[in-house]
Amino acid sequence: MNVDSHTPLKPVVGVGRNVIFRTRGDAHGPVVRMVSPSDVGKMIKPFVSLDLVDTQEPIGQQGFGWHPHSGIATLTLAIEGHGRYAESIGSEGTMVAGDIEWMSAGRGVWHSGFAVPPVKAFQLWVALPPERELAPAFSQHLSVSEVPSDGPARVLLGSSGEAVSPIDAPPGVNYFVVRLKAGQRWTHQPPLGYRVGWIAILDGSLRTPDPVGKGELAVFDQSDAAIEFEAVTDTRFVLGTAIPHPHDLHLGYYSVHTSPEALIEGEREIARIGLDLRARGVVS
Repeated sequence: MNVDSHTPLKPVVGVGRNVIFRTRGDAHGPVVRMVSPSDVGKMIKPFVSLDLVDTQEPIGQQGFGWHPHSGIATLTLAIEGHGRYAESIGSEGTMVAGDIEWMSAGRGVWHSGFAVPPVKAFQLWVALPPERELAPAFSQHLSVSEVPSDGPARVLLGSSGEAVSPIDAPPGVNYFVVRLKAGQRWTHQPPLGYRVGWIAILDGSLRTPDPVGKGELAVFDQSDAAIEFEAVTDTRFVLGTAIPHPHDLHLGYYSVHTSPEALIEGEREIARIGLDLRARGVVS
């Protein structure tokens, strides 16, 4: 990675990646669904869902009440505000600004949470490979001080330079949150084969060299080229790069799997967990 505060970016034929798709997603109350497994997730898999939360209102059980997942992992990035989470595997905790929580649903899990405003957060879904999609569920929480950095990028998943995330994520996935000052330039060179690339802007605007503004998600063409950025204003954004997920997506309501058989098994397990939670009065 390289950071430079001089020389404006200029498009150069054959150098860097260009934006091939952009969206502002669909708003559902305080949550903007920027990526879904049935639409943009097909383009950028293994990244199959991305929610942006940016609200001054409290988010309680109505927003993040108990619900199940299987076949995916979620990465929740708290940017502003604080809250709590709980999972059917017994893990629970608090999150404050800068914290992340990785929840690998695997065979099946239920979780819930609430947040105190002002709330700014991203929640990402990652499709798990066959060897993980039916494994036991687990979660990891990292405080802001435990997330490694490489220049302006905090490394949430994967690695960059000497910075390696301690999250036990599948190989071939990088996910960063990046902060640039107005006029600052930054170049990210993904490893060979990380042909999937996208960004989502929390605030500010930048050029890549195509302009991308607040609230937009932009998908880059698939190549092994570097991705170049210049901040037009102070900006914060998330960046995902990955080796393409080679499997079709088989979708349930809260599940994403690599085959119909795995989907059936995952949905069977989350139904079993749901019955247990209801029997214990955890969910109604």
